[in-house]
Parts: sequence; structure tokens; C-alpha cells
Amino acid sequence: MSEVNTNEENLTMADFEDAINKSFSRIKEGDLVTCTVIGVKEDHAIVDIGSYAEGIIYTSELSDDPHFSVFTDITVGEAFKAYVLEVDDGNGNVLLSKKQASSELAWEEFGAALEDQRKYSVVVDSAVNAGVVAYVNGIRGFIPASQLSLSYVENLDEWVGKKLEVIVITADRDRKKLVLSAKAVAREQADAEHREKLSHVQKGVVTTGVVERIEPYGAFVNIGDGLTGLVHISRMCAKRIKSPKEVVSEGQEVKVKILDVVDGKISLDMKAVSEGEDVVEDIDHTPIEYISDDDASTSLGSLLSKFKL
Repeated sequence: MSEVNTNEENLTMADFEDAINKSFSRIKEGDLVTCTVIGVKEDHAIVDIGSYAEGIIYTSELSDDPHFSVFTDITVGEAFKAYVLEVDDGNGNVLLSKKQASSELAWEEFGAALEDQRKYSVVVDSAVNAGVVAYVNGIRGFIPASQLSLSYVENLDEWVGKKLEVIVITADRDRKKLVLSAKAVAREQADAEHREKLSHVQKGVVTTGVVERIEPYGAFVNIGDGLTGLVHISRMCAKRIKSPKEVVSEGQEVKVKILDVVDGKISLDMKAVSEGEDVVEDIDHTPIEYISDDDASTSLGSLLSKFKL
């Protein structure tokens, strides 16, 4: 008969010493232990804590999120931290709390998130006085109405169920106060989109716009695609005027030439627009041949004029 040589046959008690010692290690209330889910029941999860007894985490100790479900939000094999509540529930089981451990770890994370402007994806749970409630890592967070959107929010109930990207703007661990802002994320996105639009604006292009606002120093003209530029009073007409209102009025459509884009601000010119000059209606799709007045001096005709035949 051939000799059977398996790993199990070669193992000795010394090989099991660490595992045995660990399994009989004393666990006490308040310990933070690592759990691995080995079973899910209707009102609790069964976890392996690497000890002589199994751990039990009842639904009330899994999460504070009212939408939490033991069947959909906990999976067998999942590992997490939990605090020991009781070392023996009378049936030989260790009672634990995941939500307490998650809360402590979450508040530590929120402190860092406050510094690095970390974004969280949340779903608005309910509307309350002056704002809405959403949960982040099982922690109740408050989003003031003023921090929901870039525009004024009138009906808070319309936001319930909406998915939002938020950042932490207040994380007071002692008072358990977590305040979130979707407006800050929306502003960041809007600024990025605005910078992208500005990158397509080309100097020297003539387009049409609508006068939005008149100030003593000039008029602000909406040239489309969410972009507004300033026509300084000195660039409105050839003659000297005391007020922009002598030339334009709010709501009036005017032709303007794009002078420059500096620090996110568009400078426009009305008096530089020549009669019959081509007008680009959609500045976001400006053809590449539209170039600035300075660059125009290097056109093919200009270059050829330098050669003597």
C-alpha cells in the first residue's frame, strides 16, 4: 500500500497553538473586534469573531439608517468592526454593536473629509424644518435648505428621494452634529463647466448678445451658453457718452466683438464691430479660422505681401 502523506497528517498541536489561544482569548465588554458575517437571520446577523463563541448583532445594533435592511445591506463573508456589548447573552453568544463602531469610525472619517472636501453620494431621506435629512455611513446628516442648490429652494418635499453629491461642512463629534452641502459641490461643478465654456471663446469673434444689466461703467451682455461679458462705456460707440443708457437698454440685442478673456472675465466691444462683418451666433462652435486681430496680421495674404517678385 502506498504511503499517504497529507498536510493534515503532518500537523501537530503546535501548529494549532495560535488558533487555540486566540479562540480562548478573553473578550470583555467595550472591546473593538473584527467580525465576519457567517449567517443572516430576520432580526440579526451571526458573526465569527475568532473566539470560542459566535457573535450576534441584532438589527437595532447594525445601523441607525431607517432604510437599512439586514437582508440587502449585510452579506455573508463581509467583514467589519463591532463593539462588544455583552460577553454572554445567557445562550453562550457574544452580543455586539456594529453601529457604535461604525459611528466612531465614521466621525473620525468625517473629520478628515472636512479637510479634504471628500464627496459622498447620499439619498435624501426626509424633509424637516429648514432642510432635509440624509444618512452618510449610517450617520444622520442635515442639509440646510440654503445648501441644497445654487438656486432658491421653496419646496423641500420635492427633494425627498433625490440622489445628491455632498461634502461635509460641519462635523461636531461631541454634539453628533453632521451638516452637509450639495450646493458647494454644485458650485464646483458649475465653475468647472464655466471654465470649459470660456476655453472655447475666441478673441476677435463677432457675435450677438442681449443686454442683461446696465451699470455706470458699462453694460453686461449675455452672449449665450451661460456666458456674460462686459462692454465698457468707452467701447460702446465712437463718440464720448456720459451713460451707457444713451446707447443701450436692458433686453436690447446688440452685436459685440470679443476682445479678451482674462481671469474668467470676458471683455466685449461694440464700436469695433464693422459693417457687414461675419457674425457667429453659437460661440461654443466657433470655426477655427476665426482669429484675433493680432493674429490676423500673420494671414497668408500678409505673409505673401512680404515677398518681392
